[in-house]
Amino acid sequence: MYVMHIALGGCIEQPPISHDPAPHAEGRIAHVLGAAAAQARLPGVSRVDILTRLIRDPAPGPGHDVPLQQIGPKLRILRLKGPTDARPEKEASEADLPALAEAFLDLLAHLPRKPDILHCHGADAAELGLAARARFHVPMLYTPHLPGTGTQGRATGEANAAIGRERRAIAGADAIIAASQDEAERQVAALDPDSAGRVWRINPGISLPLSSGDEAAARMLGSGLDRPGLPFLLAVARPGERLNLAGLMQAFLSSADLRTRANLVILSCGDKAGPDRRGVLAELATMAKAAPGKVLLAPCHDAALVPQFYRRAVLQGGLLVSPALHETFCPSLVEAACFGLPVAAARHGASVDILGAIGHGLPVDPQSQTGIAAACLRLLGDPDEWKRRSQNALANHQWFDWDAWAERVFLVCRRLTRKSAPLRPGPLPRTVLAFDIDGTLTGCPKSAPAFARWIAGTRGRRQHAMIATGRSLPEARRILADWSIPEPAVMITSVGSEIWRTNRRGALALCPDYAAWIGRDWQPEAIRRLLSGMAVVWQAPHDQRRWKISLFGSEADAWAIQDALTDAQLAARVIPSHGRFIDILPQRAGKVGALSFEARRLGLTLADCVAAGDSGNDACMLAAAGRAIVVGNAWAELRLADRPGLYRATAAHAAGVLEGLAHFGLSDARPAEVVPAE
Repeated sequence: MYVMHIALGGCIEQPPISHDPAPHAEGRIAHVLGAAAAQARLPGVSRVDILTRLIRDPAPGPGHDVPLQQIGPKLRILRLKGPTDARPEKEASEADLPALAEAFLDLLAHLPRKPDILHCHGADAAELGLAARARFHVPMLYTPHLPGTGTQGRATGEANAAIGRERRAIAGADAIIAASQDEAERQVAALDPDSAGRVWRINPGISLPLSSGDEAAARMLGSGLDRPGLPFLLAVARPGERLNLAGLMQAFLSSADLRTRANLVILSCGDKAGPDRRGVLAELATMAKAAPGKVLLAPCHDAALVPQFYRRAVLQGGLLVSPALHETFCPSLVEAACFGLPVAAARHGASVDILGAIGHGLPVDPQSQTGIAAACLRLLGDPDEWKRRSQNALANHQWFDWDAWAERVFLVCRRLTRKSAPLRPGPLPRTVLAFDIDGTLTGCPKSAPAFARWIAGTRGRRQHAMIATGRSLPEARRILADWSIPEPAVMITSVGSEIWRTNRRGALALCPDYAAWIGRDWQPEAIRRLLSGMAVVWQAPHDQRRWKISLFGSEADAWAIQDALTDAQLAARVIPSHGRFIDILPQRAGKVGALSFEARRLGLTLADCVAAGDSGNDACMLAAAGRAIVVGNAWAELRLADRPGLYRATAAHAAGVLEGLAHFGLSDARPAEVVPAE
């Protein structure tokens, strides 16, 4: 496979980067280089190119005016000459894009071999990718690289043009690679509500510079602080308003306990920043005067210095603090984890995913100074918790790895480049099988691969296998990939409020007939008004779907909400699960509604269905299916009466599913080891 990345902003060169990147371009450059290098290491990839702009500007140093630069056995940089030779900032200008697109099409026309995949980074690069896709029919991946809305600080006309380019890129891409759940389900969905079936949420990696020791960091601490041996709060961030360094400074200054226990160190690069960023640095310097000898500001630092500060922070029992108001991805949280450094980070955006995967820190409200200070004091004041978070960091940071990212993206690329066979009507299935994911298929590393082999073999049988999960589609895809379970052609997601099935582009498309069927009598605004008068705790905005309202609460809370809806004559189904989630759906929705709908589409009934699950949101499906499997690790909330066709497995997780399938004569596969229920 031949992959071509397109990234027009910044100055891309062979690592290590010898120049100071433009303020917004550093993250994108590191992302593109890390991704491309990892893909070039894959045995199934024959070549990886990075297409960027040719630059004749002394500022970034020599080499950026070389049209072709080989930087690895299978990796090279191609530089495209545009209408100007000036150093680009984050994006190519609107005026340059038509000429760059024509130059790119001419380049492709003369290549002896066309790329199999174009991977565009940013909306400016996508303009080139979409032009090539239209002329040469090369599938296009898209990585948005959006900070928040992607339009901060721009004039209205420029912001509207940028949003328009983003919409075109997302709508035209064959697949979208998102770095976080917030990006996949809030930012991308806001620009194209129909994009979910083409979104894959894949954890990116990080690219730390090679560095050893911490002598330089120790010297800086010693020269800038009165008590340099104290633990210190470390922030590694560009000086932008969105990264909220002033909020961190204020939290530190407002807490006498924190100033007594720790110092504050901010590593930020601002010597070539724009006026707004120089203004942030000036504000920080002014604020720091309120605590002389307690704050170290390093406005210009060598990239190799960052790992030294991580090491020194670990030795002194400090922590990383990331109070950003919003970030699509926060590399410093993963970098800190590589050294075993605990963190306090914003409780929204990409930080939520990183903290959840690694477990090395505490979430905070970035706009609450007392909240930031309290989280820092908790970690600094409890050695056992600090140690536990540090151990989690060292054990789990590999969830963010470029090689793993490359393997996942390679599977997406294979899916897009696979030649589709002509559709031929075949025999209708005799059985519909629906499997919950979390706790049902996942949880046992030994039996999950056995189930994966079994479900891969259903394609040759008259069995219609699908997933029925409480997760959203992008998150369901991520978990299936984490456990190497093949993605079926049909996915029931968001607690049975959505059905997705594969279309001719290889993407999953929302079933409009099911949406129309469950949408009758659904009054979400009236339900939200009712809930506003109750003491409810809402789940994150990206967990709220068109046909699903999601809360936190107990089973008792769920029944109280159901009673209130009934009294208000609002038709809805309330589903508690896992002891802490509550979902409100249309009356016809739910896993059983989706399963029944899919069975009828195939000329079958619920009696022809087999379902497997472990929690309360599976109860209706397990009670109604002709044959049902309750895995041995099922939650106590899953209260089902014994009946013919209900099988209670003794094994847990996927081992229990395979046990049940064998009981019903649907599989000869046996897990390598039966895992008893806990």
